[in-house]
Amino acid sequence: MTTKKSDDQDRIVIKKYANRRLYNTATSSYVTLDHLSQMVKENTDFVVYDAKSGEDITRPVLTQIIVEEENKGQNLLPISFLRQLIGFYGDSLQGLVPSYLEQAMRAFGHNQEQMREYMQGTMQGMFPFGQFEEMNKQNIALFEQTMKMFSPFLQENENGGQPGATPTKPTAPASAPSDASLSELKSQLEAMQAQLNSLAGGKSDK
Repeated sequence: MTTKKSDDQDRIVIKKYANRRLYNTATSSYVTLDHLSQMVKENTDFVVYDAKSGEDITRPVLTQIIVEEENKGQNLLPISFLRQLIGFYGDSLQGLVPSYLEQAMRAFGHNQEQMREYMQGTMQGMFPFGQFEEMNKQNIALFEQTMKMFSPFLQENENGGQPGATPTKPTAPASAPSDASLSELKSQLEAMQAQLNSLAGGKSDK
């Protein structure tokens, strides 16, 4: 059980009560999951504790926010990705997944931020949509490719991920990603970063 930490003074503390109500101790007011979602988008750091036990329940609350957003039709998580992610629970590679996902999303977010800055700074609405769309496709393809490389056994079945379908297992056991594969992924990320830097440099020359 994870309980309250001494460094929580730098974060907003949210308490969750037995009636499922969330209480923001910084504003002395009750909040909803939508409020917490907005706080995340505004980069407001907070931690959620069970009001009775003192247990840190930030992770399940954030997961609940994702479920709520998906139920609203804000579909960011492809079925194939969800199947692969579920497959890691209890697998020998499970310990590698959190750090990889954190690094991959950080790199993806950095690329997205540079795209926004470039588009906002471009004069007269002349946006190079073709180049940005291509880089976005590369980002997504790289992310899905890496998840498949790390996946120990899951593959898309012949139904193409239709509801009720059962993932199949490859005939041969998959091995952990090799140094060469990891090096190749790193090179691809660096190539995309170089492409973004080149675009940014082109803008500044105008």
